[in-house]
Amino acid sequence: ASWALSGCQARRRKQPPRPADFKLQVIIIGSRGVGKTSLMERFTDDTFCEACKSTVGVDFKIKTVELRGKKIRLQIWDTAGQERFNSITSAYYRSAKGIILVYDITKKETFDDLPKWMKMIDKYASEDAELLLVGNKLDCESDREITRQQGEKFAQQITGMRFCEASAKDNFNVDEIFLKLVDDILKKMPLDILRNELSNSILSLQPEPEIPPELPPPRPHVRCC
Repeated sequence: ASWALSGCQARRRKQPPRPADFKLQVIIIGSRGVGKTSLMERFTDDTFCEACKSTVGVDFKIKTVELRGKKIRLQIWDTAGQERFNSITSAYYRSAKGIILVYDITKKETFDDLPKWMKMIDKYASEDAELLLVGNKLDCESDREITRQQGEKFAQQITGMRFCEASAKDNFNVDEIFLKLVDDILKKMPLDILRNELSNSILSLQPEPEIPPELPPPRPHVRCC
């Protein structure tokens, strides 16, 4: 009887989850109050906080996503927007394969700060990091101070930078931001580089080095990137 019981318990035991095929680090930067934490929490936990406290230094969350049968483990770093934290946050730029630069479409000063953040990227980030500019708070359209065209124009001046408007509050374009960024990162990596970085914290690969195929086309009403 005891053997039968233990056998039954063994059958009930859950199989361990399959390890991730890829591991990637992404950082979110931008001025204070633009919604960096809200974008991260909406993507990782599907939650939204109306009165988020300012991030002190750096915070991070982990989310595993699947693209066409491949598991990608994302480590998303949420950085403080205040200049006094720059010496701390700059250390996270170098290891990031993707950088999301966020401004608030209702606050012109956060858009005017973008060149300052680009200088940080140029100084600290890897040259092959994928860049995505996000105009957040699309739910506050009536208070808009920065047009979509202004955002597009800024992104066009930076080689390889994509542009997207989003709303963390309404959960509009949030998943598309992160998934498209990951897809761009993987498409850009040659297979020989992937094989050489098996144990690297930025990217690790198991068991085979195939890059996931392109994402399916976005839904017609989605206006991302």
